Formats: sequence, structure tokens, C-alpha cells
Amino acid sequence: MSTVPRHTALDATHRALGATMTDFAGWDMPLRYASERDEHNAVRTRAGLFDLSHMGEITVSGPQAVNALDYALVGNIGTIGLGRARYTMICQEDGGIVDDLIVYRLGETEYMVVANAGNAQVVLDAITERAAGFDAVVRDDRDAYALIAVQGPESPGILKSVTDADLDGLKYYAGLPGTVAGVPALIARTGYTGEDGFELFVEPRHAETLWQALTEAGKDVGLVPAGLSCRDTLRLEAGMPLYGHELTTALTPFDAGLGRVVKFEKEGDFVGRAALEAAAERAETAPPRKLVGLIAEGRRVPRAGFPVVADGKVIGEVTSGAPSPTLGRPIAMAYVDAAHAAPGTSGVGVDIRGTHEPYEVVALPFYKRQK
Repeated sequence: MSTVPRHTALDATHRALGATMTDFAGWDMPLRYASERDEHNAVRTRAGLFDLSHMGEITVSGPQAVNALDYALVGNIGTIGLGRARYTMICQEDGGIVDDLIVYRLGETEYMVVANAGNAQVVLDAITERAAGFDAVVRDDRDAYALIAVQGPESPGILKSVTDADLDGLKYYAGLPGTVAGVPALIARTGYTGEDGFELFVEPRHAETLWQALTEAGKDVGLVPAGLSCRDTLRLEAGMPLYGHELTTALTPFDAGLGRVVKFEKEGDFVGRAALEAAAERAETAPPRKLVGLIAEGRRVPRAGFPVVADGKVIGEVTSGAPSPTLGRPIAMAYVDAAHAAPGTSGVGVDIRGTHEPYEVVALPFYKRQK
């Protein structure tokens, strides 16, 4: 039985721009408008405009909101300052990753959790269940927001031209309420591209107004609309994990090399604590497969699930792969045995339909912007 994909408030805008649409996590989303390579390069050198309204917003408020989130998530939510944000995860009792999240502290006792589109319902259900014993209210706000991102080196200038908010004082992973092009918005300095940029949470009825104002403000500096396809190559170059690829319920944060997001020092229990303590110990004594970067010596592109090989044996698996517009060669992220994980390790290849293509092991990320 097929379900009809949901449409964002900007659906008509995307179609008017000639976007190629695709079903993504139950939403009809723009994959690309023209050339995904051109969109990618625009974000790296100028700016791109993204519709991210498929992301899932969950508000947790009340006297014990922070206690509920400290129990539900692996991070130390109590140390997030007012107007700041933090990357964290929600895990199963066995330590498996349910989703990676950003938590924004909007008020003294109000937090917004932003989940990936495909996991939004699962995360909402889990937080609701875990918050049941606390004096806190969990609200599904997925329909309350449209989310528009402007990313790239020109993004601060573009946004400054349509807002009076103090963007210079807005640090990375911080958010403040403001007005953009006359529209009330939560302005967050966050993103998933490896570039400086902003994510703007607004009411869906204001989405078209904001999109058009940003398009107009950016036309002289080369802003282009950008789809999900270039968002994926941008995050891959920046070494950022994607749920369902580098992160799954079969992996703990320690398996993914992201054990730093688990805060054992916070007071009280949290879901998955015992399993994650054991996973942390295992990672010390018997390192799991490590997430590494791979750069092709040839032109063939590795895809998720392709085996990584060395000395005739399978030593790992590709989790994400694509041609890199910035490097000019195919790249991949892969989990490989610790013995082959050091940058510069030779003799490593990817089995691409029976042929072992040579790859160089490199440290992540592939790309880091100049500050």
C-alpha cells in the first residue's frame, strides 16, 4: 500500500523553479534544480538556499524538561546555555543509535529537539515515553515549522541584508529569535554542509515570503536554490555522518567514533547508560572498526554496502560514496578494521562489482573550510 508523500510549504516554488522532485522519508523534496555539481560548488564558493522542512521538530517544555531530556538522550542537556544548541543522540537501551539530533534551548524551561525526517516519529514516540515520569510536556511541532537554510561563505552577508539580528554575535551552534524579511524566525547558526550558514525556523505560511526575500537578497552574489543531492555530497566531503549510513541501531556512538557525545558525568540514569559504559570499555580494549575516508585513485564511484578489501580479504564496508566536486575524485566513508584505518595505509581497495579498485585511506573530513 503506497502512501502519498507530504509536501512542504514551498512545493509550488520548487516546481516553478523546475526542480527534480523525489520521495524522501515520506516527503516530496527537491533533489536538484539544474546541475547538482553547480549547486554543490555554489555552496562551497558563494551560497545555496535549501528547503529542509522535512526535518522533525519536537518541543519539550516544563519545570523538568531538562531532566526528561537528560534521561532520554545521551548528552548533558543541563549544560546547554540559553540560546545555544548541541549535537547529541538518542539511543536504545542496548546502546544502538536511534537518531542523531540537535537540541536548541529556546527558554529557561523550553527546548526544541530536531530529528531527521525518517526518524521523526520514532524519536517523538521515544521521547514521549521517556518523559512520562517527569513534569514536562512533549509536543509534536513538525507542522508548526518550515525550515529554510542559507549556507555558504556569502550567507552572512545575504542574511544581514534582510535582518536586524546581531549575526556577528551569533556563534556556531547558537540560535536567537529575530525577524528576517519581516518574518518572525528562530535564526540558528547551524548546518550540514561544512560551510558557515544559517537555518531559519519559521511558520509554514511565511515560508514563500522568506524564500523569495533571500533569493532576491542573494542574486548579486550568486545564491542558487540547492537540492538534497548536493546536500549529500557537501556533508560527505565535510565528514558528517548520515543516519542509515554511518549511524544505525546496530552501532553505538562509540562504534561510530562519536563517543564524545555520550556524557557519563551527568547526574542520574539515562536510557542506554549501562550498555554504553560497556561499549566505551570495549572500544578501549578492542577497538571496533573505525570510520575512515577513502579517496579513489581511479574514476569508479563506490556506493553504500560495497566491501572494502585488503590482501584478498574483506576488511570493512562503504557507508557513503559519491563523486566529490571539490576534490575532483570519487570519495567514500567506510568502516574498516582498526589495522587498516591509519591514514596513508596502502593496499586498500573497494570491491566494485568484482573489481578491486585502489583507494587511499585518509583522515576525515575530506574538506574543511578556511575560517
